[in-house]
Amino acid sequence: MSAPGRGPAVVVAGDAFVDLTSTRTADGGPAYAPHPGGSCLNVAVGLGRLGVPTALLARVSDDGFGALLREHLARSGVADDLLLPANEPTGLSVADVREGVAAYRFYNEGTADRGLRPEHLEGLALPDGAALHLGSVALAYEPQASTLTALLEAEAGRRLVSLDPNVRPSVIADRDRYLDRLAGWVALSDVVKVSDEDLAWLHPGEAVEDVARRWLAAGPVLVLVTSGGSGAWAATASAEVRLPTPSVEVVDTVGAGDAFMAATLAFLHRTGRQDAEAVRGLDVDDLRALLDLAVRVAADTCTRAGAEPPRWPTPL
Repeated sequence: MSAPGRGPAVVVAGDAFVDLTSTRTADGGPAYAPHPGGSCLNVAVGLGRLGVPTALLARVSDDGFGALLREHLARSGVADDLLLPANEPTGLSVADVREGVAAYRFYNEGTADRGLRPEHLEGLALPDGAALHLGSVALAYEPQASTLTALLEAEAGRRLVSLDPNVRPSVIADRDRYLDRLAGWVALSDVVKVSDEDLAWLHPGEAVEDVARRWLAAGPVLVLVTSGGSGAWAATASAEVRLPTPSVEVVDTVGAGDAFMAATLAFLHRTGRQDAEAVRGLDVDDLRALLDLAVRVAADTCTRAGAEPPRWPTPL
C-alpha cells in the first residue's frame, strides 16, 4: 500500500478499449479511425491531463491496440502501476458519428478488460486517501461487473467513491436486474454523475431533479446531471446550481461526459475536498465553480475528434 501523500490521488477502475470512429478517407470514402476509449480510461486520461496523479485499474491486452492504450495513458500522465497484463484481444466499439453525435456498438466478447475477475484483484490494496471511480459498460458485462461491484462494496466508506453509469441500453440484457444493481451502486457512492439521456432510460417520465434528489437521499452527497449542449446541474442536500454549456464548434461529442467527470474529480482534488464530508459541505459558490470547470473542459473536448480532453498546466 502506498504511503499517505504518495501514489495516485484517484484510481479509476473499469473499461479500456479502442473506439473505431467513423470518418472519411482522403477521396471521401467511408473509414474508421482507431482512438483509445472506454469511459473509465477516458476519465483517467482526463484527470492525468488536468495534473491529478491518477492510476487506471484495468486489464490491457498485449496486442497492438493494447500498446496504443498504454502509450495514450503514458502520454497523458496516467500511472501504469495498476494495469494488469492480458493476452486476450483488446475490445472494440464502433462509433458512428452523425452531426457530431456518436452511436455505439460494442464488440468485446472474450476481450481483455471484460475478463477482469476477483482473482486479478487478490492482494490489491488501493493507496491510502485515493478516491475510486467506476462506471459505464464495465458495470454491464460479466465477469467484470461483479468484480467491480465487489471492489465498490469493499471500498465504500473507506474513501471517496464516484460513479458514472454512462448507460448503454444496447448492452443491458436484463433491464430489471440492471436497475436493481444500479440502485446498490448509487447507494454506495459519494458522487454520482449521470446524463439526462441516462435518466430518461432509467426512469422514464420522471423529472431529472426528482430522481437526483431521491438518489441524494439514498447515499450520495453530490449528484451531477449533464444535458449535452443545454448545460449541467449539480445538487447536494443543501445547494443546487445549473450552468449553461459554453458555445464551441463541435467536431464530435465523444468523451465529453467523461471529460466532465474528470474535471469534477480534479476540482474536488485540487480544492482539498476528496472526502465525503467535505463534498457534502459544498455551497452554491463551490458548485458553480465546479460546474464552470466541468462544462468548459467537456466543451473543449468536443472541439477535437475522439475522446481528447484538454491539457491544462494550471486547470484551476
